[in-house]
Amino acid sequence: MSTLLLASVTRKPRTSFTLHYSLHDHLRCQPSRQKQHGVRLKSGKPSSRKTEVVKPPPFTKPTAPQDSLFSRITGMATRVDYDALRAQAVETGNDEAVTVNTRGLIDKMLARYPREWSTLRELIQNAADAGASRVVIKIETSPSVRVPSPQTEDPSPRLKHVLQHHTIRKWVVENNGQRFRPEDWARLKEIANGNPDETKIGAFGVGFYSVFSISENPFVSSGSEAIEFYWKGDALFTRRFQHGVFQSTDTTFILPMRDPHIPVPHGAELFTLCQFLTRSMAFVGLESIELCIDDWRMLRLQKFMPGPVNIDIPTDINRTSSDRLMRLGKVTQDAIQLEAEWIAALQWSANLRTDRGTAAVSETTTGKLTSLFNKWPKMLNQNIEKPEQDGNRASTDTVKNLTAVYQQKAFFHVNKAVIETSVGRDLSTEIQRARKKAPPRATTVAYLSQSYDERRASNIEKPTMASKLFDSVTPTGTGYIYIGFQTLQTTGLGAHLSIPALIPTVEREHIDLSSTHINTWNIGLLRAAGILARISWSSAMADFRRQQSKYASISHGKAFTAKELAEIIPAASLAYETFNWKPAGPRSDVGQYIEKAFWSSSPEFEILSSRGIIPYKNVRIAPIELSFIDELPVVPEPLLKAGLIKSLREGGDLTEVQIEDIVWVLENSKRTRTPAELQQLLVYLAGRARAKTITRADIRSVLDVAIVTDDEDESSRVIQLRQIKNHIDPNKIPPDMPLPPSTIPFKYTKTLSKFDTDALGLQELQSLDWIRWLVEDQNTSGHTAEKPNIETNPAFASSVLRVLSKNWSSLNAESKAILTSLLDGRTIVPTRFGMKRPSEAYFSSVKVFDDLPIIQDLANVKEPVLAALGVRKTLEIGVVLERLMGSSSEPRGMGSRWSHVDLIKYLVSVWPDVPERDRQRLKGTPICPSEMSSGKPTDEKFQVASLYEPSDSLRRLGLPTLQWPGTYHSESKEGKLLRTLGLRDAPPYSDLVQIIAAAGQSRDTSLRDYGIRYLIEHHQSKRYNESRTAEVKTPFLPVHGSDDKLSTPSECFTNERVGLLGFALLSKHLHQYAAQLGVQSDPPMERCIRRLLRKPPQSKRHAREIFAYMTSRLGLITNDHVNTLASARIVPVGMDKKPTDDDGSRLRYATPRMCFLGDGGDFKNIFDFVDFGPEANMFLLRCGSKHEPSAAEIAHLLTQRPAKFLDELDVPKYMDILVQVAKAWDTLKSDASLVEAMRRAPFLLAAKEAASEGMKEQEDEEEGAAKTWQLAKANEIIIIGDDIINYQLFKSYVLAAPQQDETLEDFYLHLGAPTLGSLIEERQKFGEFTSDQTVALKLQSMIHERARLYLHQTPKESIRHDAKWVEKSLSIQAVRSIVVRTSLKGQSMTHTQHRTATLHREGSNKWVIYVTANYEIWDVSQVLSHLLLRRSKPGDAMMLESILRSDLRSLQRKGLNIDKILRQKEREAKIAQEMHQQQLEQEVRIRRERESAQDEIERQGGLQGPDVREKDSMPGDFPGPSPGKNHDVGDEEPQNFLTDTLKKWGFDFGRKPQSALTNREAHTNGNRDGPSGDQDMGSLDPERGTHGSVPQRPPSEIPPTPKPPLQVMSPQQLQSQLQQAIRSCRPHTSSSLRSQPEAHKVEEMHTTCDVKPGMNILYAGTTSDIRVFLDEDFLASTQSSGDQFIAANRDGLQHFASVLRDCATIYNVSRESVHVFYDIDSDTIAFNRANSLFFNYRVFRDEHLGMMQKGDKIKPICRWSSTMAHELSHNLEADHNVRFNYIMQNAATNNNGAVEAAAAASTNNTNAIKATTTTDITTATASIESGGASSQRDVRGGV
Repeated sequence: MSTLLLASVTRKPRTSFTLHYSLHDHLRCQPSRQKQHGVRLKSGKPSSRKTEVVKPPPFTKPTAPQDSLFSRITGMATRVDYDALRAQAVETGNDEAVTVNTRGLIDKMLARYPREWSTLRELIQNAADAGASRVVIKIETSPSVRVPSPQTEDPSPRLKHVLQHHTIRKWVVENNGQRFRPEDWARLKEIANGNPDETKIGAFGVGFYSVFSISENPFVSSGSEAIEFYWKGDALFTRRFQHGVFQSTDTTFILPMRDPHIPVPHGAELFTLCQFLTRSMAFVGLESIELCIDDWRMLRLQKFMPGPVNIDIPTDINRTSSDRLMRLGKVTQDAIQLEAEWIAALQWSANLRTDRGTAAVSETTTGKLTSLFNKWPKMLNQNIEKPEQDGNRASTDTVKNLTAVYQQKAFFHVNKAVIETSVGRDLSTEIQRARKKAPPRATTVAYLSQSYDERRASNIEKPTMASKLFDSVTPTGTGYIYIGFQTLQTTGLGAHLSIPALIPTVEREHIDLSSTHINTWNIGLLRAAGILARISWSSAMADFRRQQSKYASISHGKAFTAKELAEIIPAASLAYETFNWKPAGPRSDVGQYIEKAFWSSSPEFEILSSRGIIPYKNVRIAPIELSFIDELPVVPEPLLKAGLIKSLREGGDLTEVQIEDIVWVLENSKRTRTPAELQQLLVYLAGRARAKTITRADIRSVLDVAIVTDDEDESSRVIQLRQIKNHIDPNKIPPDMPLPPSTIPFKYTKTLSKFDTDALGLQELQSLDWIRWLVEDQNTSGHTAEKPNIETNPAFASSVLRVLSKNWSSLNAESKAILTSLLDGRTIVPTRFGMKRPSEAYFSSVKVFDDLPIIQDLANVKEPVLAALGVRKTLEIGVVLERLMGSSSEPRGMGSRWSHVDLIKYLVSVWPDVPERDRQRLKGTPICPSEMSSGKPTDEKFQVASLYEPSDSLRRLGLPTLQWPGTYHSESKEGKLLRTLGLRDAPPYSDLVQIIAAAGQSRDTSLRDYGIRYLIEHHQSKRYNESRTAEVKTPFLPVHGSDDKLSTPSECFTNERVGLLGFALLSKHLHQYAAQLGVQSDPPMERCIRRLLRKPPQSKRHAREIFAYMTSRLGLITNDHVNTLASARIVPVGMDKKPTDDDGSRLRYATPRMCFLGDGGDFKNIFDFVDFGPEANMFLLRCGSKHEPSAAEIAHLLTQRPAKFLDELDVPKYMDILVQVAKAWDTLKSDASLVEAMRRAPFLLAAKEAASEGMKEQEDEEEGAAKTWQLAKANEIIIIGDDIINYQLFKSYVLAAPQQDETLEDFYLHLGAPTLGSLIEERQKFGEFTSDQTVALKLQSMIHERARLYLHQTPKESIRHDAKWVEKSLSIQAVRSIVVRTSLKGQSMTHTQHRTATLHREGSNKWVIYVTANYEIWDVSQVLSHLLLRRSKPGDAMMLESILRSDLRSLQRKGLNIDKILRQKEREAKIAQEMHQQQLEQEVRIRRERESAQDEIERQGGLQGPDVREKDSMPGDFPGPSPGKNHDVGDEEPQNFLTDTLKKWGFDFGRKPQSALTNREAHTNGNRDGPSGDQDMGSLDPERGTHGSVPQRPPSEIPPTPKPPLQVMSPQQLQSQLQQAIRSCRPHTSSSLRSQPEAHKVEEMHTTCDVKPGMNILYAGTTSDIRVFLDEDFLASTQSSGDQFIAANRDGLQHFASVLRDCATIYNVSRESVHVFYDIDSDTIAFNRANSLFFNYRVFRDEHLGMMQKGDKIKPICRWSSTMAHELSHNLEADHNVRFNYIMQNAATNNNGAVEAAAAASTNNTNAIKATTTTDITTATASIESGGASSQRDVRGGV
């Protein structure tokens, strides 16, 4: 009977808490349930009937906060400190064992089995695991007491009566599997001990117990043995016996019904049972299942499998799961023929309604069977659908022969894969922990489905009895996952998957995906199943590929015909529906894992297409018939609605026909398209374009590869659509006109809308492009046989011009211009003199000459169109110039010769009709004379654009003007026409500048001034303001101060102060016109800065003026300007002490950044200070000057000229400067070059006590001694710090840093100055250790106590070692004397002193303070402050001295918080007192129990004399004093290790503690100093090196090594350490264990020697889940194997394993960490090797096996539990010392109750148990106390 150890938590006096735990919740592992209150068992008795419900205390705010437990723990009224609460529970609670109600446990376990027929499922699974091929299920009935049986020989009424009125008497389940083995019988009696065979499904060990759901007393018979289960109250017992008379090869389970009134299953109940049995045949390894009711066989199921054949696995499928855990090996396929044979009574019963009318049994009675059989199906109270009547089936009314036999066959196939697993050690361990067996190295996964041929061969009509029976097997819709039997989990595809290695939940209905490691294993198996499903799909496709090979169309590379598709589609549809992935349930992620592995196992996936089985990536879906690309494989239309196709489409894996597909077909096709196919293609593309599913680029890519043969007429032309770019609008261009090759004929686009043609990327053919093709590509034919020539065919030219005239208004100006230019030089106009160019043809209205070519046959062509093309309405200008002006003879009808005035007037009259070309010719022809000074015209003619209007202002500037008789009006028609021809009304700006400049150079001031005045007056009217004056390079403006000097607008300015920088000043009388002339007031800032840099100020006054001018423009100075000016030497600085003269002859220049403003004060002779007045100084401040230098600048100058600084300043001021620099260290340290310069430069002040020549001296006011100050480098100066004592010794040899400022000392330290402590070398000499170390111990205790107070107010960054470190790493030792010899490195002088305390370092992190007996607190404070603080000051040591001198109450009065220390002292005293009292009580109790036990033995005659007591040896016992040895009277007082230890170390309440001396192992440095044994010791300061070693004692004077004080642990701490020892146990996974023997003395136990015998053992096997090891010598001597030894000692090993399991349960130790070993003759009982526990079977066999075989388990459990406590204690303490004994005794005594509970499970005599276990535990504990440290039988391997 299992036990559960729980702690009882009690808090006195007011509030009581009880820890509750529900076993049901424990099994379900639900944390939420563990937090709820439950039932507390009374008195620890194994009863669940009488229980007391205990409510937890309400967690609300207490009414009395001062007494509230929660307030005392947390200090808050509404918050609970559960950690403190639990600690108090562990400290003050009592241990009580909780027993388990077996009946209640089984009932709760069965509550986890909600599915139907759980009992039969488990029994059938057990039969399959036993290798059975046949299972027979019999229901034996009892007749009705109310309805008599029919008196007839006809079996049908009798069978009907049985089904309707009988009740179940018992169930009998038989199988012909392997008989029960001994371990099977043993496992049958154990709960939660599943089948250890890793290849079997059973894992939890609770399946068989489902029989108790229907039977109180199940009976099992197998072979010649049988076992009966029976109850005594709530306890379950068994009887096992031999029955040779009834020996049988079968195994039989007999289950008498608990309730005799349960009716025989019938109707829906019986039919559902048959369905369950049919479904069980799917994957269970059985060949036959029979169901009988009394003597009638209701159903027989048989399964035939011809044998597996191998499936070829495609090479592209990856057979390894993604997590690398599973790999598929061989895959086979086997056919399944499932044959069902039933009698008509089953059909008749299935048609009955469940209420049975008047003869039905009450629902109450029926419900009993439902509840007992875990559960009847949900359809229990539902009517099943009546099957249709047919010739072979009978209804309820027509069936007469109920015993008639019917048969039906169904066919399936199963694909099975062998799975090779690869599981790591960690995962294997976790799985073994969960399943109680290791994961299998190989397993299987099976896939069951039904093909179309198999379904057709089954030929099961629906709805019929057979169809309903086989529907439970046929995977319709979605399949299920089978773990032996069907689970509730679906697969997501239309096939069943059998995965026997899956780890289910306890009820085996769901897959366990909650636990991390189980989750990993199960997911790996699901992925393997997904890979098998993929292989199954490939196998199905291979079958289709073989089938399609017989079709001629596929063989010839063509698509399926309609007839061929009709033959293959049904099978394909079924396959597609089978692999239609759907959401799985109830956990969807299960299906997701399978589906993901299905798809990811291979990149290739083949499906059926119109062109056969090909990869799905090459198959498309055609939404409509696309005959123009029949070469493309598409999904056949009947399969578009198939589930797999829908899934592929929804997932985006199977897409519709894409443009790329069409392009591929058109590119690779061997034929051209027909006109009908072209029209279909264009319609398809247009539709896709309207839907916006393709782009124009896609359409273009299709048209680029399409070729059409136009054979509708006799031409049979080939049209390459890549050339097609246009289409025509018949309203604009007639379809019968010639068209370019890039234009598609109108017959292909006549059904397309404009949107369609635009979407297809076909642009409308424009008139411009059409005419260009007509006139330019004379050699290119269109889509007609012959193209007419527009330049030679007047009729065709007239037709073209009419089309152009019709479309002219729709053309834009640019197109019209292009057309005009295109037709200008071509003879396209019909005239009366033939075809002429447009410019050569005239309208009929032009009648100046009779020989002009007048247009004809253009009646429908609009006149503006012809005019735009160039047909003339006026004479051509050349003709005019030639015939009217240039001819010597006058033409007919004309008068005298024209002048330029007449020509202008004629042009004014016809100007609107003058063509543009003639206008341009007029502009370029010299037609007008210039005006001479006399006003007459010149003989030379000029172009109009080279002349100016005839005005006086232009004549005065000397410009050529037009000769015009009379008054010239610029706004007349003639003036406007002349301006159109280019006549100028003003000179350009550049020409005017040249005129002014030329006049200035020739000193024609009148013309220069007039030109400037003209420029100013016409600045706006003539748009001179738009000119770019900055680009003028010709000087033309007069400059102030010189009439002869000229300047450009960009080189002169109007601000008179620009002259300071050398810029030109505009003549003052023009300043008011500066804006019109483009002159600025000031030059750009960049130019000013360049001038300033090129020529700095020549005097201070000059600088003041320039800087003031720059200040006036300060807003224009940018940061870039500042960066340039700041580093430029532009500031004049005097070189002499007297100010320089203004001539600047003695000036030097400095940069603004290095100048400072003001008088300078103390720094005036060190830095450059200037003052140019407030206005000028603002410019310097902007450029980087400052009023005083920064710390970095001072530091730079100090490193360069330190002596000058010191000369100018006295020592105090110099010191102040150093302090200022030191305070800026955080900023300065980022400048690496400056820091390096400061380290190398001798600029730091240092002092010596003695004066020397050439150094400045100063009186030290504090000490009254003369100090000599000098400058030195950092590494030459020594920082004194708090080492004042050593400084006084060596002050005349030390160049010391100033001591008045800590910041300055840090600055020196940063620059590399050493501290005095690092240069001091101390050699320490110690006297002998004092015999009484009490002084040292008291001081150590006080330091540990006060260190926390001392460091409490100290900043964390200043602490070197905290209080925890002090307690761990610092100790105190007392010696007789201490002499310290101190020397300074590099000096020969030494000083010797006597001290009372010094510090020494031992090891890497161990320190010792040596003190004399009469030590000074000041000396201790000094060395301790050095150790605790990073930099100790004299005040720190004084503070520590005060804390050490004062008592705690005095410190409390001074304001220090010492409450915690006082409480700790009180707590320790209380704990010691309580432990002492408990120990005394325990000793008295043990003694009384021993006496009682002895008296009982004597009364029974067990001993011969009163003084002789036999003491049984026990595991882990150690040799102690002889039992017969006489003891003194004083030794009668009870003693144990804890009492002795407490008394020795001061817990005896009145006795003084023993002195404690620590024996130290020291590293000597060589010589001893004198006969006293004094030794040189190490340095005091933690920073200094150690030059000595710890003191040594002469051998004759070494006192006994004192024991360290036992650290008294609170119960919480002890319990925590024990739990740590238990958790650290681990299994020994190696196959061998070898170690050498060892022995060493335990220092604190003077007579104790730890012995470790050598071990050489090998792994032999496993018994009851415990690993067994055998001695290698034993195996060699007996020449036997481990298996032989285990088989020969099976019974003994199982008894020993049972004892060890109980012991492991007592201490909650993992069973995997417990091992058994066997040797020949060693004394080792048990040992601990690397936290793995080993126990000797030989000792158990010799001492306890006989007891176990007699049924006495009490004494072995007591003895071996104490041994296990011994070995567990070694996880915390390696040696058998005081601490080990303390831990072990508490581990043993604290679990006395658990030992009693474990012993109680093996006997009913409670009183005997208590007496015996108390005696045995006491004996074991006493044995451990008396000699536990000297055992040679305990080996701590690996400690």
